[in-house]
Amino acid sequence: MVAIPTLSLLLVLAEWAGLVDASPHLLLRPSSRERDAGAMMNFNIAVIHAGATVQAEAAVAGPGGRVLYPGFGRVNDSSPKTVLSQLCELLAARPLQGLVYEEERPPPTAWGPLAPMLEFVSAQTGLPIVAVGGGAGLGRMPQESGSIFLQFSSSTALQLEVIFEVLEEYDWTAFSVVSTRHHGYQDFLSVVEGLTDGSFIGWEKKSVVILNVTDDPGLARTRRLLKENEAQVRLLYCSQEEAEMVFRAAWAAGQAGASHMWFAVGPALSGLGMESLPRALFAVRPQGWRDEPRRRIARGVSVLTHGAVAMRKEYGTTGGPNFVTNCMTDANQTQRLSLWSQYFSNITLGGRDYSFNGDGYLANPFLDVISWTPGRGWEDVGWWENGVLRLRYPAWSRYGPFLKPPDDAQHLRVVTLEERPFVIVELADPASGTCIRDSVPCRRPLNARLDLAPMKQCCKGFCIDILKRLAKIVGFTYDLYLVTNGKHGKKIDGVWNGMIGEVVYKRADMAIGSLTINEERSEVVDFSVPFVETGISVMVSRSNGTVSPSAFLEPYSPAVWVMMFVMCLTVVAVTVFIFEFFSPVGYNRSLQTGKKSGGSTFTIGKSVWLLWAIVFNNSVPVENPRGTTSKIMVLIWAFFAVIFLASYTANLAAFMIQEEYIDTVSGLSDKKFQHPEEQYPPLKFGTVPNGSTEKNIRSNYPDMHQYMGKYNQRGVEDAILNLKTGKLDAFIYDAAVLNYMARKDEGCKVMTIGSGKVFATTGYGIALHKNSRWKRPLDLALLQLVGDDEIEMLERLWLSGICHNDKIEVMSSKLDIDNMAGVFYMLLVAMGLSLLVFAWEHLVYWKLRHCMATSSGKLDFLLAISRVSDFLCVVFHQHSHHTKHFPFFFSTYLELHVSHMFTDNVLSNYCRLELCSHMYNSLVQTKAMKRKLSNPVWFTRTVWHFNSTMKDVNRKSVDICDGVFFVTYLHNYHNNARCRAK
Repeated sequence: MVAIPTLSLLLVLAEWAGLVDASPHLLLRPSSRERDAGAMMNFNIAVIHAGATVQAEAAVAGPGGRVLYPGFGRVNDSSPKTVLSQLCELLAARPLQGLVYEEERPPPTAWGPLAPMLEFVSAQTGLPIVAVGGGAGLGRMPQESGSIFLQFSSSTALQLEVIFEVLEEYDWTAFSVVSTRHHGYQDFLSVVEGLTDGSFIGWEKKSVVILNVTDDPGLARTRRLLKENEAQVRLLYCSQEEAEMVFRAAWAAGQAGASHMWFAVGPALSGLGMESLPRALFAVRPQGWRDEPRRRIARGVSVLTHGAVAMRKEYGTTGGPNFVTNCMTDANQTQRLSLWSQYFSNITLGGRDYSFNGDGYLANPFLDVISWTPGRGWEDVGWWENGVLRLRYPAWSRYGPFLKPPDDAQHLRVVTLEERPFVIVELADPASGTCIRDSVPCRRPLNARLDLAPMKQCCKGFCIDILKRLAKIVGFTYDLYLVTNGKHGKKIDGVWNGMIGEVVYKRADMAIGSLTINEERSEVVDFSVPFVETGISVMVSRSNGTVSPSAFLEPYSPAVWVMMFVMCLTVVAVTVFIFEFFSPVGYNRSLQTGKKSGGSTFTIGKSVWLLWAIVFNNSVPVENPRGTTSKIMVLIWAFFAVIFLASYTANLAAFMIQEEYIDTVSGLSDKKFQHPEEQYPPLKFGTVPNGSTEKNIRSNYPDMHQYMGKYNQRGVEDAILNLKTGKLDAFIYDAAVLNYMARKDEGCKVMTIGSGKVFATTGYGIALHKNSRWKRPLDLALLQLVGDDEIEMLERLWLSGICHNDKIEVMSSKLDIDNMAGVFYMLLVAMGLSLLVFAWEHLVYWKLRHCMATSSGKLDFLLAISRVSDFLCVVFHQHSHHTKHFPFFFSTYLELHVSHMFTDNVLSNYCRLELCSHMYNSLVQTKAMKRKLSNPVWFTRTVWHFNSTMKDVNRKSVDICDGVFFVTYLHNYHNNARCRAK
């Protein structure tokens, strides 16, 4: 068996396809600005043009070389067999450096796509072919082995990738697939399946409709299938001839209006010159799709010339491998593969990259997203480059010159208002120019200038998520825009503004957001069932507060403190002293008959000191009573002190924290709102005007409404700022919004009173036209969302926060100066009182000592309660001039000298100097003392009495200079000695 050449087999197949006569040859020459360095070399590049707009033009020869385009006829008027025959003749006559194929209008469907045939020729002959038409290479199989078939158009997979990004941008997740059995449709279905399966977007493919328009002359079956399709978004794959019939059937079935979006993929819109196009039609085309065929052909010639020039520079005019063989020569595919990827992989034209990848497509394509607008034709609505999609919003103009939107059955105009967290408006992502996940595009009002592109913004939030779910359940698409004046809706001079006005005057079909249901609004619009419970609430600023200076006293009431330290302590101290005073072993009594000299030194002052020390557990020197009754009283007091101190300590921490001041009101009728002037300073409160809150206050509390007008705020954010800075004391507004803002506030500095207490309870609803057909479907859908706990889930997602009004957080922190201020104040007061006592002591010393000197000398009671440090010196000084007392003082001096008690622990330096001075003077002037000192009996008795007393005094750690016991002993001893002398 003789092997049939591959090209012959192609000719056989082509002949079977039905062939006609050829048309005249076509010679083309690029414009001067499209020429490059390679144009000065001799290159032969053929051109096939499928269209009628390019006329034949002879190439102009010049000295030094020329670019020759020996092309041939229009494919529409020729058969593929004629084209292939002429191409083989051309290859046999002269070497070709490439072929440019431009498809202004694709060939008849019966012929099949020409691109796969040309790719086969390239694989067999090594001829580089560049397809520059919009749909020339679409629908081709994977790259033929050994082929050098390059094309400017994008692949079906890349087109679908861009289209799905557009769908994601507009949140059109539900779609259907409409396709014919055109060449490559199975690859198209596979790509759709791969992009949707496993995606986190949540694509919903409603149906896959396979049409056969060639076997449906009246298109009745096609109309029925399109009408049964419920999705508003359709992905269409077919040839251009089939697309014309599909669109005619869509118009007849009512599926070509603005409420149905069509996305044409593949060769369906190759020529873009069809009639009866749908009103919402999208396509993806390479940049330059508006260029004339001549310009596209010149660009293809430049690409081929760059490759040929690069190879000729490396191998010269005579050496190196040859790209092209004729139709009868077996090609060296291995060598050719290593060449084309090298010479066609780094090309730049006009500042743009025209390098190609291994599949023959541009490695870095720049694609335009285009849409069809009746009366305006095809328009650019976006572009795609380096994996980033940027769209101009809205994607297609649905509005006429007078801004009257069309009456579409399933497409709604939705108006909203920015108010966190229900609707949050953000600018599009600056990197990609698109809306991020969970947000949808929203534009500014419709009354903007038509010649300016609307600002691209994105909306998200609680209400936006509800809108997306309602659109999926009920089955509608929407065009979302922001209200003109940024208000909910108020009737002024008989005219409604805000969102309510948009619905009333039918500029919008639906209003969604933080829109409160009230009676006045319900008269002009229909509301859906409420999806959020709300009302009126009051927000105030959290006051950090300061600890009261008397906080350390607050564990007990003032009555307890008075009872404790004024009554109980004083009474017990006096009781203990009296028991001790009359005790046989106490202050003035003894087991012996009569008074005992040198008895107990327990005084009233020491009794108080003892009880204070027991209460506060201080380890200070105290004088304990000797009497049994006194000791029992002290023990009972100690038990009482333990209970008192333990209770105080247990409650002290609770009163040393900073106390937050939160003003509470019982409602809008509270006197703080109704009569704010009666408070000092007057309460400053306000709201946001033109809302339901202001309407409620204006209707029910006109005086309150008039007062708060000067404190009204532009928005919630401004109100919160003024609350924190003290310019506003209270903010009255919608409860749902205030609760959210309080929970999300940085630092939790604001809160709603009463743990979110709500007055005039109502709810948020969706506003619709009166008697709208959408009310019942929306009500049922909202009830379904409530029953499925989706509303609750959205509330947790959007309305929750870290700050809680009724949450008590237990925290440990260091005590600040504010916490201990009261204790420091008490210390300062004590220091002031000490200065007063100090001054009083000096007053007593300097002014009253002469009065003491003239007294009878019986100072028992005074000395018992006195604590004046230098009283001994004063007494000695006043009595030293009496010579009859000299033996008494001199004997004391001797005893002090003998027993070495004359130290700082016994007498102060001042006392010692006073004693020494007076005793010396008395000794010199008195001769009788010499006789006393010579009497050993008197001297021994004096020393013995004094020594026994000093031992007792030292044992009790009493300062002799205090003068209490020592002076008493000396005075009594002197009296006894005088009695014995008598």
